[in-house]
Amino acid sequence: MPKFIDKPVVMGRHIIAIYILSFLLLIFLFYYHWILGVIMAIFFTVSLYYSIKRERQLVDQTEAYISTLSYRVKKVGEEALLEMPIGIMLYGEDYQIEWANPYLNEFTKEDTLVGENLEILSDNLISQLKDSKDTFWLTIDEYDFQVYNKKEERLLYLFDRTKQTELHHMYQNEKTVLGIIFLDNYEEITQNMDDTAKSQLNSQVTATLNKWSHEHEIYLKRTSQERFMAVMNQKILGELEKIKFEILDEVRELITDKNVPLTLSIGIGLGSESLPELGELTQSSLDLALGRGGDQVVIKDDESGKVRFYGGKTNPMEKRTRVRARVISHALKELVKESDQVLVMGHKAPDMDSIGSSIGVLKIAQANDIEAYIVLDENDIDTGVQRLVEEMKEKEELWSHFIDPDSALDIVSKDTLLVIVDTHKPSMVQEEKLIQKTDHVVVIDHHRRGEEFVDHPTLVYMEPYASSTAELVTELLEYQPSKLSLNMLESTALLAGIIVDTKSFTLRTGSRTFDAASYLRSKGADTVLVQKFLKEDLDIYVKRSRLIENTNIYRGNIAISVGNSREPYGPVVIAQAADTLLTMTGVEASFVISERKDGRIGISARSLGDINVQVLMEKMNGGGHLTNAATQLDDMAVIDAYEWLKDIIDEYYEGGDSE
Repeated sequence: MPKFIDKPVVMGRHIIAIYILSFLLLIFLFYYHWILGVIMAIFFTVSLYYSIKRERQLVDQTEAYISTLSYRVKKVGEEALLEMPIGIMLYGEDYQIEWANPYLNEFTKEDTLVGENLEILSDNLISQLKDSKDTFWLTIDEYDFQVYNKKEERLLYLFDRTKQTELHHMYQNEKTVLGIIFLDNYEEITQNMDDTAKSQLNSQVTATLNKWSHEHEIYLKRTSQERFMAVMNQKILGELEKIKFEILDEVRELITDKNVPLTLSIGIGLGSESLPELGELTQSSLDLALGRGGDQVVIKDDESGKVRFYGGKTNPMEKRTRVRARVISHALKELVKESDQVLVMGHKAPDMDSIGSSIGVLKIAQANDIEAYIVLDENDIDTGVQRLVEEMKEKEELWSHFIDPDSALDIVSKDTLLVIVDTHKPSMVQEEKLIQKTDHVVVIDHHRRGEEFVDHPTLVYMEPYASSTAELVTELLEYQPSKLSLNMLESTALLAGIIVDTKSFTLRTGSRTFDAASYLRSKGADTVLVQKFLKEDLDIYVKRSRLIENTNIYRGNIAISVGNSREPYGPVVIAQAADTLLTMTGVEASFVISERKDGRIGISARSLGDINVQVLMEKMNGGGHLTNAATQLDDMAVIDAYEWLKDIIDEYYEGGDSE
């Protein structure tokens, strides 16, 4: 429009300039030749008349065009505002709708939205606006909208993205998912079977899995006696997750000659466009499932980077062999010999198992003539370990090999062998920086493997069905050079680790546990001294009693104790309270929630085996064993942790399986 207005004005200025020059020329002609001047004056007058008339016509035409165009633009704007398939809405400071175009009325039962609260469209619309987001997604009935928020004008534009969302969901649902199904204990069960019994078991397993695959439209291919390959899409995977992978229970119920349940481990990978990467992700998931004891499903999603767990309802069978212990012991010996020194490190707030197994690894290094040190923060130990430390301080030849984390950082090198015991999570070790300063890391642990793990370890010895790390290290000691010698205090420390983790040989105790205890006893382990270490102070006993006093029974068989606000308890007291609650009649699982001295909220969980407390604690960013687990929470009140725990327990029961 500016071009149409500017043009006549510019032309008028040119004409005026021309006529001024012509007028000056007429004066000149009149001065020298008046007849020619008259003729030119007449011509000039006529020309001026027609120029002014033409100029006026152009202006009138331009004004008429602008008037018509303004009307059309206004009309189109009104129609677009009222009829275009985009929701437009103005709202007030009180979140009342002040104006909305007719398009939005199609998604509500109201004749008009004016005067209504924004919640009439969606319950979470106001909360989204309070977050001051410029754009967000909103669901109204079955429609998905992308909302653009003009905060200053309190104006919303709602674009219907339902079709795009459906296409995205369709694309996601059709993505390829790979799975590897592994029969955990097939080899052990069929070891002494005759061909007929083995064939019958194979037929049962194959028929069960084929039926399951046909029901869910999964492509299943047996690749070996104990391994299957499964191909599906994400939609099928979602359906399997809803029913918590009931195939685990179906296979576990198959009858074998030894009356030992056959269990499955399933590793699933998804989220990667590359098939080789998807295969590696699937194998990694299976390794994690087996590392956690089997009888469960592990799903790794490459897009989100998250890991999901299902199953894990049974205690893992003791299937490690003496051969494996000998092979690991020999491999550890070679690694020790190739290093310039050995550093041994347990977890933060070390317990008897952590200290005892560290001493065992120290002895392995000494037996191979390699200097070794145990990393220990004396400011982060409980009463029981403190008694052991006081006893060790009297033995200079042993205590001289204990150093603090700062000293360890000063002496560590790339050729140092770092042995991590009783944990596999970098965030839980005494000094995480040590892991980055050496190229050789060994992990020895008896906990079920979690999502967090040491990157690229040189050697891993994880046996989740062992009672304790002290038991594993004791077995490794038996295959070291004959010059290895354990004194009374060293063997007692290892035995104390076994006794504490098995609750005096009552939980997670196998035949190998007693073999290890017998070996330590033969080396001079003093059971009376162990009891001395495990004695507790009267004030700790009273504090634990106060915790137990605040116990409620949830769902009929779960004891939950909640500590008083602003009354901190140590992790050992919390754990002991959970152990005590588990001994009560009718209690199948116990949880103790309390503030800790470091300001975090600690939860200790125990069960008799029917309830998997490990998966419950993993949902709260913790971990552990099926019967023994824990977590620590930041920035949360005790009562909030209690409500969260109840929600997770409800989900566990209502889902019909452990997740």
